[in-house]
Amino acid sequence: MNKLTRDDLYSLEKYADMRTDFRTRLMQHKHNRKVAIGPNATLYFEDRLTMQYQIQEMLRVERIFEKEAIQEELDAYNPLIPDGSNWKATFMLEYSDIDERRAALAKMIGIEDRVWVQVEGFDKVWAIADEDMEREDADKTSAVHFMRFELSEAILAALKAGKTLSMGIEHPAYSHQVTQIKDDTRASLLQDLNLA
Repeated sequence: MNKLTRDDLYSLEKYADMRTDFRTRLMQHKHNRKVAIGPNATLYFEDRLTMQYQIQEMLRVERIFEKEAIQEELDAYNPLIPDGSNWKATFMLEYSDIDERRAALAKMIGIEDRVWVQVEGFDKVWAIADEDMEREDADKTSAVHFMRFELSEAILAALKAGKTLSMGIEHPAYSHQVTQIKDDTRASLLQDLNLA
């Protein structure tokens, strides 16, 4: 999947005019790119469109229009675009109650390394998490982590052949799995891979 360049971005004025439509399109797109694993954890799979939206929003909020500053945003978000042999995701631990979230995060240190995807007939592929910066300390983990799942050629071939895809988390404080990813989500995620 191609990385974004300045030529792919809209000016602040143009984006202001089209923002509502762009956001509607993005929400429809993202609908099939999220996987809830249990009641409190969700993987939001990123791609070129989700990152374009993220960058456009940052430029809008920060009123960024200078070339160097735009390039900094591109450099920050382009690594979250899949490379053709992997999936990249934002992993979120979501609790509506602040005290419950605080207690849960204290018990879930290391959870970001215990998230997996699995294709039928293959071992689990464990997440490579938080390559940009550490997101936990001795007392708690973060509610947000960034991760990628590197897929072998054999796994890519199995996905192309229609093998079942599942995902899960194995952590002493939180263990859940989705045994079969729904077809619409699977189809969306396969678009991130070089399966031609």
